[in-house]
Amino acid sequence: MNSHKIDQKETIIAQIVIDNWHFVDDTDRKLLSLLRENARAPVAAMAKALGVSRGTVQNRLARLEADGTVLGYTVRLKASAEDRRIRAFMTVAVEGNRTDEVLRALRGDPAVRALHTTNGRWDIVAELHTDSLEAVDRVLGRIRLIEGISSTETSLLLSTHKY
Repeated sequence: MNSHKIDQKETIIAQIVIDNWHFVDDTDRKLLSLLRENARAPVAAMAKALGVSRGTVQNRLARLEADGTVLGYTVRLKASAEDRRIRAFMTVAVEGNRTDEVLRALRGDPAVRALHTTNGRWDIVAELHTDSLEAVDRVLGRIRLIEGISSTETSLLLSTHKY
């Protein structure tokens, strides 16, 4: 390969890295931490906490939103304010290479709030939200019938200490 083609290849690779790699520095991490605590905090208050200008915070927020690091802002409700107050984690072992098929089926269940693929003994962790223990029982029965699931284990969440 001649040197022109090597230079061209390195330039293309560098551009791909720049286009697809999002750089988050310590200031960004601190800003994200402040947002996790209170997404409605005034920009001026965040700037003061970070020791930077308001413009810096606004520019960083705009960049983090534009590059997809920050996907949105949300509301946290106290447990008693939620309709579906019974929460559980269900760990799921999948038969063979059927993870995508099982994930598709789980995504369609209204009680499944979040899905995570994992390593180790379990392949998937499903966060379930229901309004009663009887509803948990029905959801577990429904999920255990999904083809491709070899076994499950479920734990009810009793309390949350950090959110």
